[in-house]
Amino acid sequence: MRDWRDFTQKPEVREIGDLRAVLRDPGCNRHGPAYLMFRDIARTPEDRAWLSSHGLRFDVTCIPPADFCGEYAKTKGHYHPHNPSGTGYPEVYQVIAGVADFLLQSEDLKHVVLVRSGEGETVLVPPGYGHVTINWGEDELVMANIVASVFASDYRFYEEHRGAAYYELVTGELEKNPRYPPLPPIERTSARSRKPGPWFFGPLYERVTARDERLFSLVHPERFPELFSLS
Repeated sequence: MRDWRDFTQKPEVREIGDLRAVLRDPGCNRHGPAYLMFRDIARTPEDRAWLSSHGLRFDVTCIPPADFCGEYAKTKGHYHPHNPSGTGYPEVYQVIAGVADFLLQSEDLKHVVLVRSGEGETVLVPPGYGHVTINWGEDELVMANIVASVFASDYRFYEEHRGAAYYELVTGELEKNPRYPPLPPIERTSARSRKPGPWFFGPLYERVTARDERLFSLVHPERFPELFSLS
């Protein structure tokens, strides 16, 4: 989906100052945009109507390379609420350009996993997992995602704990966040080794143009438990 810039909707800008509550260095005085979010976008009115009718939205996020006072550039981090069945809403991401580390952590903090991903690779955020995306590369990271449109992300846990369970430093090290309780060893893996269901392969937006009804699993994941396992 190299023509993502065809989406001309004005982006929402997340400033570095907006991330201060989740940075390893609370005194970090860097300024400027941290990343851009093109939310709820579509190429055609018909695509938008189809997404909306299924309670879905398609987003693109752009994270330029940066050093946030010793950390790689990252998103703020959040959890998703649970749907009426009591199952957390999942999300599917795909790297369009650049490289990304997706740092996922379960609500009970019994599982923390870092998923390294490259261009064209897809990562599923399972129900009940919070997540942060980190640009550890030298180029802009551009990623797309599809997620249910019926909820608002919850940033409170990350703000209260000054970020995720680990900080990824520009030295390449992962440093445990001291505000967290003792954690099991972090699992390191890659999107390539964690192949999602075959219907997630290929450019993510093609799932929209194909009117793929299986995307409904992002609204009702309890009906498709096999799709969202990290094992």
